[in-house]
Amino acid sequence: MTAVKEVARRPIGHFAERSIAGLVAVTGAGVAFGLLLLLVRVRWSPLQDADHAVAEWFNGLVAPHHALVTVLQAVTDLGGRPILIWLVTIAVVGLLIRRQPRLAVYLIITGVGGLILDPSLKTLVGRLRPVVDVPIASAPGNSFPSGHALGSFVAYGALLLVFLPAMAPRWRKPAIAGAVVLVALVGLTRIALGVHFVSDVLAGWLLGAAWLGVTAYAFRLWRRERGRPVPPLTEGLEPEAGHDIVPAPAEEEVLAHPRSAVAELLVGWVLVFGALYAFGTYVSYHAKGTFFDTLDTDVPRWFADRHTEVLTEVSWWWSKFGDTHAILLISLVFCPLVLAVWRRWRPVLFVALAMVGELTLFLASARAVDRPRPPVENLDGQMPTSSFPSGHIAATICVWLAITLIVFPRTDRWWRWIFVALAVIMPVGVATSRMYRGMHHPTDFIGAILLSALWVGLLYLVIRPNADVREGNRPSIESEDVGTLDDELARASRAD
Repeated sequence: MTAVKEVARRPIGHFAERSIAGLVAVTGAGVAFGLLLLLVRVRWSPLQDADHAVAEWFNGLVAPHHALVTVLQAVTDLGGRPILIWLVTIAVVGLLIRRQPRLAVYLIITGVGGLILDPSLKTLVGRLRPVVDVPIASAPGNSFPSGHALGSFVAYGALLLVFLPAMAPRWRKPAIAGAVVLVALVGLTRIALGVHFVSDVLAGWLLGAAWLGVTAYAFRLWRRERGRPVPPLTEGLEPEAGHDIVPAPAEEEVLAHPRSAVAELLVGWVLVFGALYAFGTYVSYHAKGTFFDTLDTDVPRWFADRHTEVLTEVSWWWSKFGDTHAILLISLVFCPLVLAVWRRWRPVLFVALAMVGELTLFLASARAVDRPRPPVENLDGQMPTSSFPSGHIAATICVWLAITLIVFPRTDRWWRWIFVALAVIMPVGVATSRMYRGMHHPTDFIGAILLSALWVGLLYLVIRPNADVREGNRPSIESEDVGTLDDELARASRAD
C-alpha cells in the first residue's frame, strides 16, 4: 500500500516542482519588466544615455548599407502583426478542424492578451521613439515596450508549445533553438532600424516571457483539474494530441517517383517557355496586319477613350486582386487549410509549384520577349517588367485554377461551384482592369492563359494532387460538420 501511495504522489510531486520553478521564472520576468518600466518612467539617466548611445551606434553602422537595411526589414516583418495574426489564425482554424479546441482556446487567449498588452502599455508609458541622424525606418505610436519583441515572443512561443508534440523528439531542441534565434533577431532588427531603444526590446521580451508563462501555467492547471498528467514544457502543452496535429501523419511519401517528376517538370518548363516565347515574339513583332494586330491596337484605345474617375478607381482595386501580395495571401490561407482538412502534402505542393512556375515563366518570357506597353496612357506608370505576358492575370488564373482543381473533386457540396465561378470571374476582372489601365494588350491576356493552361495542366499530370481522393482519403472534417466547430470551442472552456 505504501508503494502504491508513493507512485500516486509522484505526478503530484513532479507537477509541484515544475510549477514552483515555472512560477519563479514568470515572477522573475515580471519583476524585471516592472523595474525596467519604473526606470523608463522616471527617466533614469544611465539607462537613457545607454539607450541613445546604442541607437546612434547602430544607425551609423546600418544606414550606409541599403542591402543590409532590406534584409533587416525582411526579418523585422516576421515579428509584425500581419504575419503573427496570420500564423495564429491559421493555427487556430487548423486545430479546430483537427478537433483540438483546448489548444485553439489557448492560442486565442494568449494571442489576444499580447495584442492588448502592447498598445495599452505604450499609451501608459508614452515614450517617444529614437531620433537618429539618418532615419532608415519608421513606426507609428510610442516606443515602450517593443510590440515586435513582445508579439514575436508570445506568438512563436505559444505556437511552439502547441506544436512540439507533432515533432519527432530529435527535432524538438532544434525547433526551440530556432524559435529563440528568430525572436532574438526580430528584437535586434528593431534596434538596428532605429525604431526602438534597447530597453524597449528587453521590456518586450520580459513581458512576453511573463505573459507566455502565465498562460502556459494556466493551461497546465486546466489539465491537472481534469485529472490529466502534466508533462514538462519540453514535450509541449498536450503531448497526446501529437498524432492529431501532425500535418500529414498518414502520408509516407509525397511523390512516388520524385526524381522522374522533377525531370518531367524541368523539361515541361522549358517547353512551356518555348511556346510563350514563340507566341510572344510573333504577336509583338511579326503580326502586322493580322487579327492580333487589330486587336492589340483597337482594344487599348477603346478602353483609353472611356476612362472615368469611378472606373479608374474600381480598376485600381480590382487590379490589386492579381498583384503579388494578394496572390501570396490567398495561397498562404488556402494551403494550410487544405493540409489541415485532407492531411496530404501533395495538394500543397501542387499549389506551391503552380505559383513558383508561373512566376519564373512570367519573368523569363517577359525578359526574352521584351514587349513595350500599349501606346496609350499607362495609369500605373513605368513598370519593371515588359508587357508580355501579364503577370497579374497569369498569377490570378494559376492560383484560382489550382484551388478549383483541388477543391472540386473533394466535395459534392453545392459551394464547390463557387470556386469554379471564382476561377472565371477573378481572371476576367483582373484582365479587364489591366487593359483598362493601359498596362496590357489583349494578346498579353492570351499569353497569360497559355502560360497558365500549359503549366497547371503539366503539374496536374505529374503531381496528381487528387490521388489520395481516389485512394479513399476523407477530410478530417466533413462539410456538414463545420457548424459544430463553435460548439467545440465553447465546450473547451467547460469541464470534459
